[in-house]
Amino acid sequence: MTEPEVLLEQRDGLGWITLNRPRAINALNHAMVTTITDALRAWADNDAVRTVVVTGAGERGLCAGGDIVAIHDDAKSGATNTDSATGRFWRDEYILNALIGRYPKPYVVVMDGIVMGGGVGLSGHGSHRIVTERSTIGMPEVGIGFVPDVGGTYLLTRAPGEIGTHIALTCARMSPGDAIAAGFADYFVATEHLPALFDTLRSESAEVAVAKCATDAPESTLIAHQEWIDACYSADSVPEIVTRLRAHESPQAHAAATEILAKSPIALEATLRSLRSARTTPSLEAVLNEEYRVSIASLASLDLVEGIRAQVIDKDRNPQWSPATLADVTRAQVDVYFAGLGDRELGLVTPEVVR
Repeated sequence: MTEPEVLLEQRDGLGWITLNRPRAINALNHAMVTTITDALRAWADNDAVRTVVVTGAGERGLCAGGDIVAIHDDAKSGATNTDSATGRFWRDEYILNALIGRYPKPYVVVMDGIVMGGGVGLSGHGSHRIVTERSTIGMPEVGIGFVPDVGGTYLLTRAPGEIGTHIALTCARMSPGDAIAAGFADYFVATEHLPALFDTLRSESAEVAVAKCATDAPESTLIAHQEWIDACYSADSVPEIVTRLRAHESPQAHAAATEILAKSPIALEATLRSLRSARTTPSLEAVLNEEYRVSIASLASLDLVEGIRAQVIDKDRNPQWSPATLADVTRAQVDVYFAGLGDRELGLVTPEVVR
């Protein structure tokens, strides 16, 4: 018998969600999103559930993101609108992200191992976000011709200075210390102390249990480099950012420029615009609404198909981007990513403004 892809357990005051696709580093599919959403909604009004705990099966990570092979198949076949399988998946996934961001009970998520893309959506909006010494967190979207989603632009723009812009445009991987410093996580708990954390959660509040098991986070390399990051990434365009990085004396800045130039030019431009917009957007729901427009437009992009092919399917690591360079990207091409969807908008509403 095939095991469920999401394991649910309710016991000792805990509602426990375990992502259970360890061979795929627990990558999310639509059925998993639906299962998690239904469980969270049921537990929100269940007095027997005091705290929700989210973990991933296996040793490799909490969640490597969404099932991008399925996304590739949709995009390649021309199923590129809101009614496509991917369009429906993203709609329900973003609704789940918003639910997590407003969840009325403690949401304790253990970001052990790899946490990428959709995994950030499952973890980054929770109330108690835990990293371990094995945690590696990132938003690698521009490397496959996509744009950060799942509320990622909301988190990235609330990182100190321009650190979030650096992470998004280079696909930089965050260490445990980086993740806490950048606002993607809250606490550091060594893996050897996770069993004690889980045991304590059965009898104590989330605040007390985490306080007993957490220790000081490792230092953040990103914070140590914030001076040149802020100076270079405050520019108004990706070409100007690259120019500043190349002109800076820091070898790390030069390396960042090289990383950026290897990514999809159109995705880079759309990402920077998304980040600047999210910075002034007050709620997670409003950011997710715009991310949905951008994601649907990305589904029709040649670069999304080519990026997934090069990185995941053929693995030749040699994507042929179109447009090929940043200089070739026009404003009109970027505008397409932000076009309204009419009656097919995501339509999330910030709870505080509901009357």
